[in-house]
This record gives sequence, structure tokens and C-alpha cells, in this order.
Amino acid sequence: MAFGWIDERAEARRRAGLVRTLRPRPAASPLLDLASNDYLGLARHPEVTEGAARAARVWGGGATGSRLVTGTTELHTELERELADFCGAEAALVFSSGYAANLAAVTALAPHGSLIVSDAGNHASLIDGCRLARGTTQVVAHADPEAVRKALHAHDGPAVVVCDTVFSVDGDAAPLARLAQVGREHGAGLVVDDAHGLGVLGDGGRGAPHAQGLAGADDVVVTVTLSKSLGSQGGAVLGPARVIDHLVNAARTFIFDTGLAPAAAGAALAALRLLRREPERAARARAVAGELHARLTAEGLAAVRPDAAVVSVRAPSPEGAVRWAAECRAAGLAVGCFRPPSVPDGVSRLRLTARADLTGDQLEHAVRVIRRTRP
Repeated sequence: MAFGWIDERAEARRRAGLVRTLRPRPAASPLLDLASNDYLGLARHPEVTEGAARAARVWGGGATGSRLVTGTTELHTELERELADFCGAEAALVFSSGYAANLAAVTALAPHGSLIVSDAGNHASLIDGCRLARGTTQVVAHADPEAVRKALHAHDGPAVVVCDTVFSVDGDAAPLARLAQVGREHGAGLVVDDAHGLGVLGDGGRGAPHAQGLAGADDVVVTVTLSKSLGSQGGAVLGPARVIDHLVNAARTFIFDTGLAPAAAGAALAALRLLRREPERAARARAVAGELHARLTAEGLAAVRPDAAVVSVRAPSPEGAVRWAAECRAAGLAVGCFRPPSVPDGVSRLRLTARADLTGDQLEHAVRVIRRTRP
């Protein structure tokens, strides 16, 4: 029977407690949200939603084609210019998603004969980029510059080091400055995914590379998403102008994909301008994450100290994590639930995201629910 193997896989997932289901949410949810990536609370900000609506009225509902045909509007180039300026990069290129941006950066910058040194904790989009690239990938221990040095030392030829700036599972930050130093010792470039750093880390939320003094470096390429701190959708690659020009000509997820919808570009641009005016939002998101961690650990929960806005709480098993998240939801609290294969170490977790707009009372309620429902 065609696709008969799917039933076997489904049964195996069920036995392992790894079945995933879609849960459509209403426009107005009564749940306290610690599950989304809306770190700065901008997804529903009036300026951001008006930016989306205005862009749709002016430019239409879709980009109408790939960026190289009809999909590049003046709005796209305006967003790229302001993103690059904000993050301290020479140039930027906007994609339809952060996933597409990562695929583009890794595949276009790792040609045949090159080495990709990839952190074991990298996001799936970076991993898929490594799989699709023509270069050879070597996976090294998590956040270990010496392992990177060893891998680069054994290779003779072009190389690129690839990692998240803030890892999405535990919220820990990569040692970017040391990784850049190791790369420079061997003439290797550094490609970093700042999805969870933009809007949270650095001066006024300019991102982890900016905070580490790497913004604008000619050997550093940064990918970002517009769907987290900026409350919109899409992604971008930031870096030297010659790298961006290369992506325009070589990155398949740019050349053959429809451009980002104008509404998303308009929303992201409005959010970026708002963050410029209100840089304190970034510090507030970090403070909320620190407070959430402190309250959880005070209750005896195994929470990982956050380097940005992600707070991870370990669960006893995949099934236990699912039940825990479900009981939190029943008590009015939405939390993330990470299980294998999403977690590289096989340890299931509740994943909580701090938001700049959370109040002290909301934090206290969240901790109370998590403590009361713990397995």
C-alpha cells in the first residue's frame, strides 16, 4: 500500500509519547502566553498592526513574485536598509522566513570543498542548511570553541563556523567572541543565527553580535527572524555587501521563493522603528526572564539560567512534559513543550518565553501554576 510505512511511524510516535497535534487558537485567547516568541509584546501593538495594514493597502496582499522578478518593492529595500543600520551591518537581504534565510546563508557560503563546523545544539534550519550545502559538515560539541579549533585545524581549504547566538532549547548564549577568534586564526567565516538575540541582547536590542563587538565585521554573517521580537514574519541575512550580493545571485531560497508579503514587511519596519524609540523594551525582556528564573528555582524547579529571554524547565519524560503543559493550559497558562527530536540531548522540557510586557502579578501566577501542576 502506498505510504503504508506512515502508519508504522505514527504508532512508534504514539508509543514514545511524541505525537504532535495542531491547536488552532482564537484571536482573543484567555490564556496567559508564555509560549510564543513575542519577546517585546509587539505582535499586537497598534503601530505594528497599522504598519501591516497600511502596507497591504498600498502594496497589496502579496509580493506577486520572486524578489528578482516583481517581488521586491520599495518597502522591502527600506526595511533592509533600516535593519542593516540598526544592527550595524553593511547590508541586509530580506527573505520570506527565518528558515529560508538560514538555508540561504549556509548553502550559499559553503561550496564544494569547504568545511562547515556546526554546533551540536543548532536549530533545525541551520542543520538543514548544512545537509543541503555542497560542503562537508562536521558537528562539534555544544558551545565549545576548542572543538571548533580542532575541526578547523584538520581542514585545508575554505571553512565556515555555524551556530545560533542564543540556543532555542535552553536559552544559553554561544561564546561568539571566542568563536570569531578561532575562526580568524584559520581564515574561516562565522555565520550566526540571531533569531533569539535580536530585540533582546545588545544596545537597545541590536542583537548578540552587536553586543560582542562583531557587528559589521567582514568575516561575520548574521541571520535574523522578523517573527520574534519584531512581532511580524520573515527573515533576513545581514553582512558585508559582497556577501549579500552573492546571496542575491546564488541563494536558491531567495532566487526561487516569492518575496515576503508587504504586510509582514510593513509590520517589521514599524516594530523596528518602535524599538529604536523604546530601547528599554530589550532590557525589560531580559529582566523578566531573570525574574522568572529566580522564582522558578526558588520553588525547587530545575530551570536553566537564561542568557536572553528563553527560560527552560526540565521535565521527567516526554509524556510528563506533555501532561505538564496540558495541565498548565487547563489552568490558564500557555507554555511551550519541547520533546525529542526537538531537543538534541533527549531531555524534555517546558520552554517559557519572557515578554517585556509581562507584569509582576502575571509572573507570580505563572510560577504558581507551573509549581502546582509539576509531575
